[in-house]
Amino acid sequence: MSTQQSIINYIAGVWLDGDAEGLDAQVPIAELNIIDSAGIFDLVHYLQDDFRITVPLQEISPANFRTVDTMAALVERLRREGEAVR
Repeated sequence: MSTQQSIINYIAGVWLDGDAEGLDAQVPIAELNIIDSAGIFDLVHYLQDDFRITVPLQEISPANFRTVDTMAALVERLRREGEAVR
């Protein structure tokens, strides 16, 4: 399963009663009130647990959580940076 699909499934399961219809990787999540600001922190915990990354506080910004695509890009970037440190 792709990073985007995994994030879509999580959002649908937690905030949309399991219904992912109309939710794709480019949907502006915050602007459509799918997830509020407190929900972002739930998403951060999910990303950290599911993808085994650490999301630094400075990365928790509206820009990084605007769409599923931006979240997936954040995950991939943090994965690459984590591998570079090892």
